[in-house]
Amino acid sequence: MPKLDSIDLKILKALQKNARLSSSELAEEVSLTSSPCWRRVKQLEDSGIITGYHANIDNRQLGYTVKAFVSVTLERMDKQRLEEFELAIRDTPEILSCHRVSGKFDYQLMVVSHDMSTFGDYAKTHINGLPYVKEVYTSFVLDEIKAEVAPPMRSIT
Repeated sequence: MPKLDSIDLKILKALQKNARLSSSELAEEVSLTSSPCWRRVKQLEDSGIITGYHANIDNRQLGYTVKAFVSVTLERMDKQRLEEFELAIRDTPEILSCHRVSGKFDYQLMVVSHDMSTFGDYAKTHINGLPYVKEVYTSFVLDEIKAEVAPPMRSIT
């Protein structure tokens, strides 16, 4: 794990809050001049700590009113089946996230859909149609209480 100091943590916290800060705005926020601040951001990117920048988008504003957690069990867990399943998942835009998990199920998916009817059709053709699917269990999100996308920035020393 790369060694982070308090200024690195300030930079990360500021970018989590607003990734659209200009270099000079970020430098001012963390009490550095622009060049050293830019170098630190570049180091954080090069080390893989910062993996990208994105906009937070409200799914509902785009018509995706249904969000579901879908747990999937595969017929068998061998290298070929895992790779084929995971490749199919990557090519499916309605699946926002996929995690291979421990426990009763092999994978946990987060899926969005326009409505329940559309989700039902999608599940039938796309989720159940994924390679080697044996069992599917779906839980629908009733209300999103917290959905952070980045870890807390606490002292790492």
